Amino acid sequence: MPDPSRLPRLDAFLLPKGVYLDGNSLGPLSYGAQAAIERRMRQWQYHGVAGWDDWFGLAERLSGALGKLVGAYPDEVVATGSITVNLHALLATFHRPAAPRHALLATELDFPTDVHALQSWAELRGVPLRLVPSRDGYTLHDDDIDAALAGDVAFALLPTVLYRSGQLLDVRRWSGVARERGIVLAWDAAHSIGALPHHLHDDGADLAVWCSYKYLNAGPGAPGGLFVHRRHHDAVPALRGWWGHDKATQFAMAPTFTQAHGAGAFQLGTPPILALAGLEGALAVFEDVGIHAVRERSLALTDHLMARADALLPEMTVVTPRAVQRRGGHVALAHPEALRLSLALRRRGVIPDFRPPDLLRLAPVALYTTEADVDRAVAVIRELLDTGAHLEETAAPAVV
Repeated sequence: MPDPSRLPRLDAFLLPKGVYLDGNSLGPLSYGAQAAIERRMRQWQYHGVAGWDDWFGLAERLSGALGKLVGAYPDEVVATGSITVNLHALLATFHRPAAPRHALLATELDFPTDVHALQSWAELRGVPLRLVPSRDGYTLHDDDIDAALAGDVAFALLPTVLYRSGQLLDVRRWSGVARERGIVLAWDAAHSIGALPHHLHDDGADLAVWCSYKYLNAGPGAPGGLFVHRRHHDAVPALRGWWGHDKATQFAMAPTFTQAHGAGAFQLGTPPILALAGLEGALAVFEDVGIHAVRERSLALTDHLMARADALLPEMTVVTPRAVQRRGGHVALAHPEALRLSLALRRRGVIPDFRPPDLLRLAPVALYTTEADVDRAVAVIRELLDTGAHLEETAAPAVV
């Protein structure tokens, strides 16, 4: 059984100095990831091109561990590409405009790359892109999602967890609604994979994409992943590349594309092995601890953070939903001076994240954050608000 008392696993990570609360943007380096990258480098050093004897099926060998994290069969997931590339591949294949359904749907609160990708296909195919509105600028209302999943929408994209506020959406509910209405629904799980359990297959999700450099701690720019439900495995990828070819005959070098089974068919070019090794090593800690223990510990930490904010930071508004079934792994605090607070915190050894115009995002990640880290962060924020020292900050924020 999962054991949250085994967390945090401070012995598993090479943590930056201070209090690191920005793992929802970039997870820290783990010893496992470092060792895996070094091992693949040695293979390159000593074996050269013969290293491909081992590297050839590396992405597919990670599907079992990834499947456990997203609640999918191994043939439904593959480690490949980036969110943007994978979205384009899925949109090219599964957005099939035909009267009366042809429009695309996203939300006002999506991460920009999601909207950019959908805008591209809306323009290419001459169809409208509609956005689910937000009533408060931070969260989505169920009634608005329900109303948007209607009419002429053919393909929709929703985030499992909203990157700004940390609101968690109901994957089972909205996947069911979309399917009943004849809409293909994809999920962006960038801000949930590695932070909480998923059940993509059983919840009936059509498609999903994610990155691996946040809660999965696979390294900057590490390959992401995608999910394609088994009921869609007969779909032929509209964007084809040689790495999506059937592995048994890939090196026959035939001009005809014979697609690999399942999600692997949506791979495009040769994978970056050193970057993929970071994911290979990072997944080991999840295999050891279990994602359910991670979620239990994460909820305890975010509960603790919100309680401390309520008690000590009345000037700041917690915009993350309180209910456990409605929140992901980070807490967002709204304040007019969130930018300068974030800069001042970094100077004092507390690493948060800022999102315009007024959000300070704090991610107490189950694998390496302690209650003492949370208490230290809140205490420094309180000190800054009391002294006004953050008002002296004028530099632009780091790109994160």
